[in-house]
Amino acid sequence: MRSRRSCLAVPGSNLRFLDKAQGLPADEVFFDLEDSVAPQAKEQARKNIVTALRTGDWTGKIRGVRVNDLSTEWTYRDVIEVVEGAGDVLDCLLLPKVEDAVHVVWLDLLLTQIEKANGLPVGRIGIEAQIENARGLVNVDAIAAASPRLETLVFGPADFMASTNMRTLVVGQQPPGYTEGDAYHYVLMRILMAARTCDLQAIDGPYLQIKDLDGFDKVARRSAALGFDGKWVLHPTQIESANEVFSPSQEDYEHAELILDAYEHATTVDRRGAVMLGDEMIDEASRKMALVVAAKGRAAGLRRTKTFAPPA
Repeated sequence: MRSRRSCLAVPGSNLRFLDKAQGLPADEVFFDLEDSVAPQAKEQARKNIVTALRTGDWTGKIRGVRVNDLSTEWTYRDVIEVVEGAGDVLDCLLLPKVEDAVHVVWLDLLLTQIEKANGLPVGRIGIEAQIENARGLVNVDAIAAASPRLETLVFGPADFMASTNMRTLVVGQQPPGYTEGDAYHYVLMRILMAARTCDLQAIDGPYLQIKDLDGFDKVARRSAALGFDGKWVLHPTQIESANEVFSPSQEDYEHAELILDAYEHATTVDRRGAVMLGDEMIDEASRKMALVVAAKGRAAGLRRTKTFAPPA
């Protein structure tokens, strides 16, 4: 899977932001047609996004577009105009407020029709499904398995909080009066389990207090500790923190690579299922854990400085 440590939201109606995003170090840039774009600006925003995708330099970035949700009159035109206009340089579409697997199936079928009609490779454009309400969370297992195009499940905290009547107006922070544990723990773990069951990435949603970098860092570390792959960022100042939090440390990355080398040597050369790496015993379970850390480190661009030396 492609690295999505930082997923930058860029309003499709803001030409200045569309231009600036090209030089920012976010892993993914997604152009928004939904909440950040006023109804009267959506038609022009589609054109802006197609132009930005076709003429901008997005080297090294995942290029996505968030269309409007299926309860609106805009969604099908969003998909058709964006994919017909820039489908060959588009990596994925984000579908918000996904409540049922049929929402993902609908988008998959429409994408397939457009690809066939325009001579595009069928199935190349991925889908990201945003879980934003109680119904979506209850159906998240079926949603995760709905299409081979699906790449990520994304938590949408603001709409989710509204759908559950959570008693707070500050997105991402613990609601007043909730003093035991984490009010979001179940939601995050539920999304994570569904994602991992289907080999998808799990992405945490935005932190709206963009000047509160300490708060962003704290919330990001919470989801990273659980195993999430990245987080939405709404402002350039949040990108560095997201990239750091969702990357393994150099030390952990190096150790993971050494575990993989040592285990490979033990099982193929020494023909043993367990071996010592320094003072640590490693086995198949160790290998599986190391694969995760090593893969994230490689995706983040980390490079090895240590080599494995087989025991004499």
